[in-house]
Formats: sequence, C-alpha cells, structure tokens
Amino acid sequence: MADAARPEDLFQGQWQNRKTKLDDFKPYLHERWAEGCTNAWTLWEEIKTHGYTGGYGAVRAYLQPFRTSPTAPAARPPSPRTVTSWILTHPDTLPESERLKLKVVLAGCPELDALTGHVRVFGKMLTQLQGDDHLPQWINAVRADDLPSLHTFANGLERDFAAVTAGLTLPWSSGVVEGHVNRIKMIKRQMYGRAGFDLLRKRVLLA
Repeated sequence: MADAARPEDLFQGQWQNRKTKLDDFKPYLHERWAEGCTNAWTLWEEIKTHGYTGGYGAVRAYLQPFRTSPTAPAARPPSPRTVTSWILTHPDTLPESERLKLKVVLAGCPELDALTGHVRVFGKMLTQLQGDDHLPQWINAVRADDLPSLHTFANGLERDFAAVTAGLTLPWSSGVVEGHVNRIKMIKRQMYGRAGFDLLRKRVLLA
C-alpha cells in the first residue's frame, strides 16, 4: 500500500467488487457518454429520474476515468438468458434498471430490437385474446423482417392456423385437463410401470 501510485490503488481488496447503488445504472451511463453527454451532474439528474437514489459524488467518481482514457471502460454484457428474461417480461413489470439495460442491448442490435417488438405484440395478443383480429397481420410483419428463427415459428402457426387462432381468441383453455394428465402420469411413474390399470385407476380416484 505504501507503494501505491494513485489513491485508487489503495482500494484494492475486499471492498473492490462490492455491489453499489450505481451498478444497475452503469450501462445507461456508458450509453449516454458514448452519445456525447459528459456532464456528470446532468447524468446524475437523468438516472435519478430512473430510480437512482445515490449521491452525485458516486457518479462523478465513476465517470472520472472516462475523461482520462481514450474510450470508456466496457461494461460486462448481460448473458443471453438474462436478455431473454427481460424480453419475455411484460414492459410494465420490468424494473427500471433492467429496462435501461435492455434499451442499451437493443440499441446495438437492430435484429434483436425487431424480435423484441414481435415477441411483445404476440404476448399482448395472447393475453388479451386478440388472435382472430391480429394473428394474420402479426405473421406478415414477422415475415417482413430477416428473422429466420421467428419465420420457423410462424410457419408452425400456419400449419394449424384454425386451432392457433381459436387458442388466441376464445376464453376456454385445456390447462385444467393438461394438469390432470400430468398428475396421472406422475402417479404412473411412481409405480415404475409394474402395476396394472386397476391399481392406477384406484390411486387416481383416491388421490
């Protein structure tokens, strides 16, 4: 420690990787810095509107190395599993910090941005039972973009179009039936395939 060349060198060790209030907002700071906004006070005011509760000093200290390095240090990218969970979460329930991270990811990948839009439109169609009115338009919109994996999904929907439309439109669901089927399969597996139908029937009725 006595040989430290900079004050920052004194902060190596157990506190170095400790999570701070600023961590969730660092991707947003990187994006705004890359866009040309280098005023720490302005950036602090911006992230406060998105839920940051820390002080200005932490933001200023974090941005200080940006001013002396040719490029801002790269933030660790989120994993594919994490990005998938952000996309599949309803926008209204996605925490503000994660929404900001997703915005940064989508800004760097137009294809993923288009995919996210299609996924959310389909989710709305599914939850609001709008398949009869919107499914054909959704399929056409998907085919207009260069998204081969989503094209495969759309092709599958068209192979049983009437049933898919009914499932996305009508209020009835086979979920209860599927639940009973899974329960029967579980009971059957518990008997290791050694018991006959009579015992299975009795166990189902008594369960």
